[in-house]
Amino acid sequence: MNAVEMKHISKQFPGVLANDGVNLTVRRGSIHAIIGENGAGKTTLMNLLYGLHRPDSGEILVNEQPVAIDSPRHAMRLGIGMVHQHFMLVPSFTIAENIVLGSEPQRGVSFDRKRAIATTRELSEQYGLRVDPTVKVQDTTVGIQQRVEILKTLYRGAEILILDEPTAILTPQEVREFFATVRFLTTSGKTILFISHKLQEVLEIADDITVMRRGKVVGEARAAEATEAQLASLMVGRNVLFEVEKSATVIGEPGLTVQELQARDKRGLFAVKGVSFSVRRGEILGIAGVEGNGQSELIEAITGLHAAASGSITLNGQPIQDCSVIERRRMGMAHIPEDRLSVGLNLKGSVSENLIAGKHRQQPYQRGWKRRDAAQIRGYASHLMQQFDIRAASVDTTVSTLSGGNMQKVVVGREFSMEAHCLIVSQPTRGVDVGAIEAIHQMILAQAASGKAILLVSAELDELYKLSDRILVMYEGKIVGECDPRQVTKEEIGLYMTGAKRDTL
Repeated sequence: MNAVEMKHISKQFPGVLANDGVNLTVRRGSIHAIIGENGAGKTTLMNLLYGLHRPDSGEILVNEQPVAIDSPRHAMRLGIGMVHQHFMLVPSFTIAENIVLGSEPQRGVSFDRKRAIATTRELSEQYGLRVDPTVKVQDTTVGIQQRVEILKTLYRGAEILILDEPTAILTPQEVREFFATVRFLTTSGKTILFISHKLQEVLEIADDITVMRRGKVVGEARAAEATEAQLASLMVGRNVLFEVEKSATVIGEPGLTVQELQARDKRGLFAVKGVSFSVRRGEILGIAGVEGNGQSELIEAITGLHAAASGSITLNGQPIQDCSVIERRRMGMAHIPEDRLSVGLNLKGSVSENLIAGKHRQQPYQRGWKRRDAAQIRGYASHLMQQFDIRAASVDTTVSTLSGGNMQKVVVGREFSMEAHCLIVSQPTRGVDVGAIEAIHQMILAQAASGKAILLVSAELDELYKLSDRILVMYEGKIVGECDPRQVTKEEIGLYMTGAKRDTL
């Protein structure tokens, strides 16, 4: 029996035909992956199934019955739940409060907190999604927050779960735990729609695969019979290089030097504990580590997002630890942040406004004291849209309406176009497709070849291995090892990442 059928579905937004006659059939109890480039129409299709939008044409069947889903509430009544790529949780609420929000258990006219906690515990035990119901969401990891989102849908009786880019912000360890959860859910009779661009993960977890490109279905396959190369070619319409050619570069003087740096986390505790290293011009220095071991606080201190507690930072020989973010950028530092939503973008701004940020007060983009040259800005933004393959209706499109991958391309395009000497690059390919990953990797290598010092932080060990000249491993706020990726196995790096092995610098 089929859990979902979508027949000849079309949906158009101003300037964009997001879905063009799409057909999709999902078997009950299966894990069905929908893959495609950023902007291929995957999320739009699932938003139609979840009732966030109405299709312009076509038919939807749930459990082989025709339905006209007009709202998420209607979708939930039909047993459809959706976990969005960007979580929709209230940080200051506890886990239990988030899970029951909107359907709270009552004791008389009051919220029954004890029952909410008990229900959350029962649900988490039932599905192997262990959480502490009493902890506030703001004090949990990203992996736990994803569990909370899944538990929210299960609490509301979901039999069909839509997971939109569910591993985009998870560490490798969290991905393994998540896959175990997904498999357990299907043994419990649930049907999973899995939107992703990570082909290795899709081949590992999925039963069936549908490939979309530019709003249309361009291929279908059983995962057991497909290959990564075949799927990548269908996704982007050409062969994709999974390995990058790393040519020899001239390594110069230190571009960025950090000495005995200490930094605190949001709770006021030391998250970076006496870290020292240098990144030389032409070099890519990778930082590996399980998320939550001080990498984020290290980058925030280096870029000026948060003040360091002590220690020194020099950029091209100039001390910058007391400089503002703007001053550091003027001195030659560019930054691709790990959180594009809260740090990297003005979500209410247009594509052009985001691409010009940092240059908006420079000639030829500004005339006089306040006036901006709209024609110059539009021309510059159009050039970057084409160069970095940013899929948007126009330069005037609001950034918040773009797919996650296209948002990332806006950040990458802006920062790589700065006249910078040092690039701080954190999770550069998080949430982007294989074609964009290939392009971003080539651009990072080109930036290094041009003599820029690059500090690369990534949760993807494969990415660090492909790009880095050296890899430092962080554990509990300290550098515990320095590795040459050409001479050390990933398993050995993993021992450093878990603290089982230390060669403290």
